[in-house]
Amino acid sequence: MSEEVKFIPYEMALKIVGNVIEEEHIHEPDRRILTVYDKQGHELCWYDAEDILAEAVPDNPKDQDSIKRAAVEVIMHQIPEWVMEDLLKRTAKQEKPSCACKS
Repeated sequence: MSEEVKFIPYEMALKIVGNVIEEEHIHEPDRRILTVYDKQGHELCWYDAEDILAEAVPDNPKDQDSIKRAAVEVIMHQIPEWVMEDLLKRTAKQEKPSCACKS
């Protein structure tokens, strides 16, 4: 049984997403992915570029910047909740003291 994926609010996505980069899939050279990074440059998640581009509605379908903006807009509405959970875990790890020093 598969769970329904829940997404974070768009406003939250705006606060944590720093960049979306089109890249080659590491194991499938002919497949493009859109990797989402946080504002510190850490990878959050990725999407199949074909799937996202099929959903995107650019203002000008012949302009690459317009296509990218539309694809990013689709992604910003589809950031899964688990991304936020992972981000909180990573932040908590970074805040832990690295040694058990006594003052």
